[in-house]
Amino acid sequence: MALTGVLRPGFIQIRVLDLAAAEAHYVDRIGLNKVGTGADGRLYLKAWDEFDRHSIILRKADTAGMDVMGFKVASDADLDGFEKRITDWGLTVDHVPEGEQPGVGRRIGFTIPSGHRIELYASMELSETHPPIENPHVWPKEPHGMKATRFDHALLYGPDIEKNLAFFTEALDFALAEKVDTPDGVLGIWLTCSNKAHDIAFVRHAEPGRFHHVSFHLESWMDVGHAADIMARYDISIDVGPTRHGITRGQTIYFFDPSGNRNEVFAGGYIHYPDNPIRSWGPEELGRGIFYYERRLNDAFLSVVT
Repeated sequence: MALTGVLRPGFIQIRVLDLAAAEAHYVDRIGLNKVGTGADGRLYLKAWDEFDRHSIILRKADTAGMDVMGFKVASDADLDGFEKRITDWGLTVDHVPEGEQPGVGRRIGFTIPSGHRIELYASMELSETHPPIENPHVWPKEPHGMKATRFDHALLYGPDIEKNLAFFTEALDFALAEKVDTPDGVLGIWLTCSNKAHDIAFVRHAEPGRFHHVSFHLESWMDVGHAADIMARYDISIDVGPTRHGITRGQTIYFFDPSGNRNEVFAGGYIHYPDNPIRSWGPEELGRGIFYYERRLNDAFLSVVT
């Protein structure tokens, strides 16, 4: 549980094919708030219970997927310290200047063994619509849509996830909360820098740099049901759910945005403490681990990535 160092997931930049359709999906349906549009056309969004300026960035492109996931660190000194640790570990670090994203300080970036770009940063402006901090009400303005409270985590697909595991635990001080073992090696890892069940996860896949889903936290199982009602009302394409995971114990629905990027709404999940043992799953129980009620996987969940 990090009190210093890497604190939490901070932002994710997603490629979409139609920006107007994506805005309607993420704002009207998932319930994010529009922060603004950058000079380069990127759309910045946030959930109602997030303090920082933005957490979701949508970029119009010819292919769907994820450009980058950013983690917030505790201080500027931590940013310098992690740069040395990352280069000592063996990855090349580049620098993104302050202001490349509105309201965000300098960032360092690197490509991890699975082919995904990760960035670290220490500062982002406080949102104008942040949760109240003086005599606070429960929310600043009543939530809408699926009532997403925050950007919670992402699941990424790619090769060399054993190297990802070594990198995140050795260079960034993440903990391995849960894993899936097979006779051919580790199939999946769930990593945390906090006391959540996971902040980022990886599944072994032949193609590098693939994006499985971005997850939005909801307050309760009742809100997951409410999200299902919205998906049914507006004909949103559902992958699976409402259901529950064995891995992480979270309640979930997987569905798709108009560009084919998979989304998740997620509630619950266990609390992780640094002295917890690693929870392990074998291939014979993987279906129950992923979808606890159905006890089997569906083809789309395994094969559809962007």
